[in-house]
Amino acid sequence: QVQLVESGGGLVQAGGSLRLSCAASGRTFSSYAMGWFRQAPGKEREFVAGVTRRGVSTYYADSVKGRFTIARDNAKNTVYLQMNSLKPEDTAVYYCAGTTVGNTWLTLSVPSKYDYWGQGTQVTVSS
Repeated sequence: QVQLVESGGGLVQAGGSLRLSCAASGRTFSSYAMGWFRQAPGKEREFVAGVTRRGVSTYYADSVKGRFTIARDNAKNTVYLQMNSLKPEDTAVYYCAGTTVGNTWLTLSVPSKYDYWGQGTQVTVSS
């Protein structure tokens, strides 16, 4: 079992920045590819970014490309999401997730491919 705990959410003005962190329990963190998803009220959960097991490859949704950066530190069992140039439409609950079967864009972008999920952290961007 892996437990994921997100932190770093909050309220920020448009154009500002936030860094989300996701701390994982257990000794097998490096065996999981990791992803960040978000869900706004009344909308489905959507893929934001993903990173492969060793952090070699990263993938982004078009809506965040160039503004968000995903990174992982396997020594600290942590994955990060640096969010810059935030927009009001980025407002959502952000979730980190881990998968043992996904390691490409086709799998990392699909919520059903993930085995473990965090509880989520709220990000609110005011205009």
